[in-house]
Amino acid sequence: MTRPTLTQATGPAHTRILGLGGVRGENVVTNDDIAGPIDSSDEWIRQRTGIVTRRRAGAGTDVIDLATDAANLALKDAGLTGADIDVVILSTVTYFHQTPAGAAIIADRIGASPAAAFDISAACAGYCYGIGQADALVRAGTARNVLVIGAEKMSDFVDPTDRSISFLLGDGAGAVVVGPSDTPGIGPTIWGSDGAQAHAIRQTHSWLATRDEGLGWPTLRQEGQSVYKWAVWQMAPVAQKAMDAAGVTADQIEAFIPHQANMRIIDQMIKTLKLPESVVVGRDIADTGNTSAASIPLATERLLREGQVSSGALALQIGFGAGLVYAAQVVVLP
Repeated sequence: MTRPTLTQATGPAHTRILGLGGVRGENVVTNDDIAGPIDSSDEWIRQRTGIVTRRRAGAGTDVIDLATDAANLALKDAGLTGADIDVVILSTVTYFHQTPAGAAIIADRIGASPAAAFDISAACAGYCYGIGQADALVRAGTARNVLVIGAEKMSDFVDPTDRSISFLLGDGAGAVVVGPSDTPGIGPTIWGSDGAQAHAIRQTHSWLATRDEGLGWPTLRQEGQSVYKWAVWQMAPVAQKAMDAAGVTADQIEAFIPHQANMRIIDQMIKTLKLPESVVVGRDIADTGNTSAASIPLATERLLREGQVSSGALALQIGFGAGLVYAAQVVVLP
């Protein structure tokens, strides 16, 4: 028997981000609001993190609500409707259902069904992971338009007495549509993981321990000094590799949009990368807080909305966090 030769899908040579949308939790939480239980102060929090306020959602808003609102804004910005979307990717670590995927619910809400839909768990690197997957799906011909969402309601995992990470956290969602382009708009993704340091950012205990050992609701913890050293000294080389892979140099980058983990980390990465002063830096953490997978698209949305950068600008973005995982790429802003 002569076996047939399979046909493989092929797609466009290039992709880009076609539209972007972002939403933040409706409540403004100041440092003074949270300083008491951690025996701290507004001054200490500002000096350690650069955070003045963080945005948190109310009890009636969940992570799927935030993600849906951001998705609709991204569709509007791209001039598309849900029916134009072939794949929905949701990056989150704060959706409480193991199954079904939150992405499928969002796809239904925005009118994208029967689009393929799946969730990814890559914490603060999740948005950049999603961009890498969307770029590959479009160029492979598996999809034409892919919706990538980073959404978190981090306040659901806050221990008000924790001094390691809880006072950093905020709620929000950012979404983009990735589709075909006549010119390159998304550089190669440089990504990876270091599971040997999984303890550095973690849940206090598993859901099984909550059920079987009566340990109560799990919250987040981090080993601050370990995470700081890892982010500062090991993530800058990853960002440099992303620029090298994209064929651009630091003086050609117009915006640097890192994960909004800590202002001190951002400042040290700028020095290590030797970025020129002309590069606009995303600093949304100052009044939004650390929103994990949502932080990079939200910082991007702010830069564009406030006119700090313009459409078509080259931006270097890098996400890093629990896992430990990381991902970076150079993109053309929508």
